[in-house]
Amino acid sequence: MEHTGIKLHRQTKVTKVEGEPGNLTIHTNDGEKIQAAIKQTNVTVEKIWLTHGHIDHVGGAAELRDALGVKIEGPHIADKYLLENVVSSGERFGMTGMRNFGPDRWLDEGEQVFVGELTFDILHCPGHSPGSIAFFNKELRFAHVGDVLFNGSVGRTDLPGGSHATLINSITKKLLPLGDDVGFICGHGAGSSFGQERMTNPFLTGEM
Repeated sequence: MEHTGIKLHRQTKVTKVEGEPGNLTIHTNDGEKIQAAIKQTNVTVEKIWLTHGHIDHVGGAAELRDALGVKIEGPHIADKYLLENVVSSGERFGMTGMRNFGPDRWLDEGEQVFVGELTFDILHCPGHSPGSIAFFNKELRFAHVGDVLFNGSVGRTDLPGGSHATLINSITKKLLPLGDDVGFICGHGAGSSFGQERMTNPFLTGEM
């Protein structure tokens, strides 16, 4: 099974799961670019998954839901205040044409979501934002962790609702125990594996 990612914009990713009847988009900021990529790659979008509620990941979600006629799943309800303030958040960064919205389904620890024939477990991983979640597929040993963990770094915690101690706890208590062999993609930059990050990430080795 192959996972291919298309980096359209530093805040926008479309992830295609090869060999399965369904495909999905994760992260939405520029709806027009995402729709162009969907057309280019000839994927059928089943749903939109949100890992958390920050503006750089959800700005185009409402527009995309309307255009594609699909449902939005996630994040955790603890990020509700962020989705209710998408317009004002965008204005602070000079971003217009966005809408406040709510998902069709909030996601919580222990729940599952489905795309094609694949099942993903939901892990609530607060710290970067109160409602950050990760998606994990046991069979493929694959996770999407949003902005919780990066290749060589971790999510920022200086925004309202952030907590570095809570973030590190989410990583060490929920993500790393899934296994060193688990590969992941994240909200910014290249992916990695939990084993690689456990051994070399300075925020996890105690160097920072």
